[in-house]
Amino acid sequence: QVQLAESGGGSVQPGGSLRLSCTASGFTSPYYGLAWFRQAPGKEREGVSCISGTGTTINYADSVKGRFTILRDKNTVWLQMNNLKPEDTAVYYCAAGSCSSGPTRTWDPLYDYWGQGTQVTVSS
Repeated sequence: QVQLAESGGGSVQPGGSLRLSCTASGFTSPYYGLAWFRQAPGKEREGVSCISGTGTTINYADSVKGRFTILRDKNTVWLQMNNLKPEDTAVYYCAAGSCSSGPTRTWDPLYDYWGQGTQVTVSS
């Protein structure tokens, strides 16, 4: 069965960095897109970044462009988060599906598999 396992969350001060990782297993196809979503308390889940199965398509939410970088090696995906802000505080989820070039608000239905999530807290 398909499984996604995230790690790397934690607490950091504003301006700090964290690196999240996610390893996917159980896929029959190597071409699944992998993505990171996040959900802050009281807010809807939102797309953060995605990368296609071939690595040729990469997209970011406007709120993280220039600060976050998504990387992929086969079925492992990382999210390097720099210059973190308090508004980045959320549970971050790894997901497998289709990496879209459309607005991040349209991403959620494109993903079939989800990890359990890892907490990221940015606070002084």
